[in-house]
Amino acid sequence: MENKLKIQIWSDIMCPFCYIGKRRLENALTQFGHQDAIEIEWKSFQLDPYFVAQEDDNLVDHLAEKYRKDKEWATEALTSMTQNAANSGLEFHFEKAIMANTFNAHRLLHLAKEQNLGTKLKELLFKAYLTDGKNVNDEETLKQLGLEVGLDAKNIDQVLNSDKYTSEVQQDISLAQKIGIQGVPFFVFDNKYAISGAQYEETFVKTLEKVWDEGQFESKITILNDKNTASCGIDGCN
Repeated sequence: MENKLKIQIWSDIMCPFCYIGKRRLENALTQFGHQDAIEIEWKSFQLDPYFVAQEDDNLVDHLAEKYRKDKEWATEALTSMTQNAANSGLEFHFEKAIMANTFNAHRLLHLAKEQNLGTKLKELLFKAYLTDGKNVNDEETLKQLGLEVGLDAKNIDQVLNSDKYTSEVQQDISLAQKIGIQGVPFFVFDNKYAISGAQYEETFVKTLEKVWDEGQFESKITILNDKNTASCGIDGCN
C-alpha cells in the first residue's frame, strides 16, 4: 500500500484566510519535490454554527457590529483582506458576498471527499462565496457546484434532502475542539506538526520538507533538481 504524507485541513467556507491558506499551500507544493506522495483531507469547521441569514445582511455591517467599530473601519478591513488575497492570486468581492450558514456545504463536502473530489469542491465553494457572490446554503447552488466537480445528481439530492453526513461534520468539529483549534485554517501534517493560519509559502515548504525527512513516504516521481498568523476564529479574522 502506498504511503502518503497526509495533510488534514480544518477550514470554513466563509473564512477568507482559509482560501488564502489553501492557495499558499498549493503554491508551496509546487516548490516541493514529492507532490505525488501528498494526500489532503478537508475537515469541517464552522466559525458561526448558529448563524441564521437575514435578507439585509452584509459584511460591512456584520464586522462593524461584531467588533463594535464603525463602518469605515469595517470597509478598510475588507479592503486590506482583498489586497491580501490578490497577493496570492485570488480575487475577493466582499461587496457581493451573501452571508450563509455553511453546515449543508460541509455535508456535501463529505460526499465529495468519499469520491476524492473534496479539494475540487472546496475550491468552488470558496470561489462561490468570496468571489462570485453566490449563496453557499442554497440547494440549487450547492447542486450546481457538486455537478460541476463530477458528483452524481442523485447522490447530491440524497444529501441535501436528508441529514446525511451530519455526524461526520460534527465529528470533525468535535475533534477540532479536542485538539484545541481556536481558529482556521489549521493544517496538521502527518499527525505530528501543525500550522495555524494562512502562513507564508516558505513556512509550508519548510514544514513539508521536515515531515518528509522524518517520515517514510513514497513518491511516484522524484524530482532531482529541487531547485504572520492569518486566520479566522469564532471572534473574527485577524
